[in-house]
Amino acid sequence: MTYTLTDDSPLLKPFDSGVIHTPHRVFMAPLTRLRAESDGTPTDLQTEYYRQRAGAGLIITEATQSSASAGGAYMNTPGIHNDAQQAKWAEIAEAVHNEGGQIFVQTWHVGRVAHPDLPGGDPVAPSAIAADGKAHGPNGSVPLVTPRALETNEISGIVDAFRTSARRAIDAGLDGVEIHGANGYLLHQFLGDDTNQRTDEYGGSPANRARIVIEIVKAVVDEIGADKVGIRLSPGHKANGMNESDTVPVHQELLRAIADIPLAYVHFLIEPTDPVLATLRPEITVPFLLNTGFAIESDFAQLEKLVADGTADAVIVGRWYISNPDLVERLKKGAELTEPNQATFYAPGAEGYTDYPSLETQNA
Repeated sequence: MTYTLTDDSPLLKPFDSGVIHTPHRVFMAPLTRLRAESDGTPTDLQTEYYRQRAGAGLIITEATQSSASAGGAYMNTPGIHNDAQQAKWAEIAEAVHNEGGQIFVQTWHVGRVAHPDLPGGDPVAPSAIAADGKAHGPNGSVPLVTPRALETNEISGIVDAFRTSARRAIDAGLDGVEIHGANGYLLHQFLGDDTNQRTDEYGGSPANRARIVIEIVKAVVDEIGADKVGIRLSPGHKANGMNESDTVPVHQELLRAIADIPLAYVHFLIEPTDPVLATLRPEITVPFLLNTGFAIESDFAQLEKLVADGTADAVIVGRWYISNPDLVERLKKGAELTEPNQATFYAPGAEGYTDYPSLETQNA
C-alpha cells in the first residue's frame, strides 16, 4: 500500500496543546505488545521499540499498570508503580527524547478482565458481574471469573493509584499521562450501566457512574498539571463484554464535569460515522484525538478529511506504526507501507517488534 501526504496536508500541520508540540498530527496509538518482564518492568527491547517510533510526534504507550493489583488481564504488560519500573521508563523517555519525540504513558486498571492465574490477584470491579471471554495465562486459555465488587472505601485507593503512577511517570521524564477510561476496563466498567449495578454514590445515575473517572482526572491533574494529562474513552464500544444502554448520558456527564479543565486532549476510540460521536463531539472543549480503528485508519484520505473538517484535531494510528516505525516519512515520500504481521503482535522477542526496517535502513 502507498499513500502520499502533500506538503499542505492537514495531517502535516503542527499540533500544540499543553506540553505537546509536534510537527504533524499522526500520533501513535496505545498498543498492547506483551514484551515487559513478568513483574511488569519494561525491557531494553521496549526502549528500542519506542525509540524507533519517536517520529510519531506523540507516542501514547501501551496500557501500563497503575498499581500492582491493576493488571492481571495479560502476561508481560508493563507497570509504573515501583522504582524498578520507573527507572526503565526513564530510559524509554530519554531514548524517545533523544530522537526528538514526545511520549505519554497510558495508565490503566483492568478490573473484571483480570484473572487469578495472572499477576495482580483476584479481579475487582464495580459489581460482581463476570465478563464473557477468556484469559490467556500460564495455565492456557481459561474463562474469566466473577469479580469481587469493590467496597466504597476501596475506591479512593484506585484513585490514588492513578495519581501516584502519574507522578512516577513525570518523575521518570515522560511527557504526560493518558488515563485509560475505555475498552471495557475498570473505568469503562464504572461508566457502563450493564457492568455497574452499585447502589452507593458510584452507581445508579450517569453522574454517579462517572464519578470515579472524574475523581481520577482531577487527582491526576492536581498532581502533575492539566497540560500533561489526556484521557481515552470509547463510548459504546463492546470490548470485553461491555453493552451500555445509555452511552450518551454517562459520557455527557463525564465530559461536562471536566469541561473547565484544560487537559492536553480527549481521545476517543470510535468510528467517524457513529452517531454517538456527532452527539458528544460538541461537549469536548480541548483538542480532540480520534482513533477510528484499523479499517478506517488505513484510509489516509479519510483521516486527512477528519482533520480538515474539524472532526478531529489529530488522528491516532495503531497497526501502521507497528510495521512502519517511520510512518510519516514514508507517507511524505509516497513510499510503500510495510504490512503488519498479526502473528507477532503478542509474541515474545524482537520479531515483529523491533525488526521492521525504516526507509533509511531498508535502502542502505
